[in-house]
Amino acid sequence: MSTGKADHLTHVDATGAARMVDVADKAPSSRTATASGRVRVSPRVVELLRGTSPDGRTLPKGDALAVARIAGIMGAKRTPDLIPLCHPIALHGVTVELTVADDAVEISATARTADRTGVEMEALTAVTTAALTIVDMVKAVDPVAEICSVRVESKTGGKSGDWHRGADGSVVRETSGTAETSGTAETSGTAGASGTAGGEAERSAS
Repeated sequence: MSTGKADHLTHVDATGAARMVDVADKAPSSRTATASGRVRVSPRVVELLRGTSPDGRTLPKGDALAVARIAGIMGAKRTPDLIPLCHPIALHGVTVELTVADDAVEISATARTADRTGVEMEALTAVTTAALTIVDMVKAVDPVAEICSVRVESKTGGKSGDWHRGADGSVVRETSGTAETSGTAETSGTAGASGTAGGEAERSAS
């Protein structure tokens, strides 16, 4: 079974120099990507975010979830300004959802386009921008809030096809209407960030 992985770094040329991958010959197509992440926070922050604080107080900077949602959408739109070799593409939709769990703010972002390359990086940027905004909004109460577990959860469209993460973290690929598991997703990066499975972070493989 094809894994959809590139066997080389597509953003590096034969001399080892960085380059932007040429996608001019690709046909535009519908593509989506969903990413997720968490911001671990203190019980006091959870109270304030849920509005259940016994003293009736709220966060000093106001509605953290609403601000983070807008920040995530704005971040997705600015992805090529932040990630040097990402292509500027037409984003046709970005949704950012935030949920207050008992120990964290859970974030999910989905990006959509009809273009020549994928939107995994836009989804990841939406999540991380929203997460950074949560940290900024709560740091007066919880200065050690921690961003973790940032990763792509699923993608559709493009040469490498559709896939999503299984409950065990493995990559489940959709092939001719059936699901096939291709092993545990590879992870890399800092702040708990995970590289997109199967090399999907590289635009040319999308």
